[in-house]
Amino acid sequence: MTPERIDLIVDGTPASLDAPPEMPLLWALRHGLGHTGPKFGCGMALCGACTVFVDGKPVRACVTPLGSVAGQAITTIEGLDDAVGAAVQAAWAAASVPQCGYCQAGQVMGAVALLRATKQPSDAQIDDAMRGHLCRCGAYPRIRAAIHAAAAQLATPTATPTATPTAGPP
Repeated sequence: MTPERIDLIVDGTPASLDAPPEMPLLWALRHGLGHTGPKFGCGMALCGACTVFVDGKPVRACVTPLGSVAGQAITTIEGLDDAVGAAVQAAWAAASVPQCGYCQAGQVMGAVALLRATKQPSDAQIDDAMRGHLCRCGAYPRIRAAIHAAAAQLATPTATPTATPTAGPP
């Protein structure tokens, strides 16, 4: 494993590191670049704790070779800065989803990917989309409720400010 210079864009910021192209993206993010949101869970792409977005698509960083994502945009949970990410994270907190919290970064990334693709998912669609995200604490009912709450929040139009009339003579 001979190191090479590999350029990425991580959470909107250009990054370079000298690493073997075979190195898992997860190790490059966590140990090479200091992005500790994605977690190591199983190392076999089965639990979802390491989920990140590569050019907007969810991938398991524990089995994704660093060289295969050179030049691409990587988004970790630390870089979720859109309305969907904010809605999911707010719903997660409101529903008290996290217990031990270890799987939560991957769970949130999975929920964001689902809501970007399906605005008002059914229980079956949520279960299907989240099937590859394991939670050893069993918070699945709260996860489903939080996804429904985030979808509802995103479907509610935000109030637009209106001009306040100025006081004048009667």
